[in-house]
Amino acid sequence: MGLVSLDGLEFFAYHGYYDEEQKVGNKYSVDITVKADLKMAAQHDALQETVNYEALYEVVKQEMQIRSRLLEHIGYNIIQTVFKEFPSVQWVEISISKYNPPIGGVCKQAKVTLQESR
Repeated sequence: MGLVSLDGLEFFAYHGYYDEEQKVGNKYSVDITVKADLKMAAQHDALQETVNYEALYEVVKQEMQIRSRLLEHIGYNIIQTVFKEFPSVQWVEISISKYNPPIGGVCKQAKVTLQESR
């Protein structure tokens, strides 16, 4: 088994519980790690035998474009799509951060982290 990670992905998107957040938009950061058997890729130096992180990025990018109220919902959808698109993936951890959340005080980021196994 091995891990493939993408850290610090940045997106501008229109998520948020409040209607105003969905109109104005905000900057988000995503970190994702997946666990899969990478032994064959390591032995054969073959891209088709690993989790292609370019394709993984595209999954995250596409899901981040779909408006949601909660970070938890976005994370759940990304995990389900990863499992669908990458049959070799056995486990996913994703953290989604919203910059400057509207909490009535100073906060650089609000973050939600989800983990799921098949």
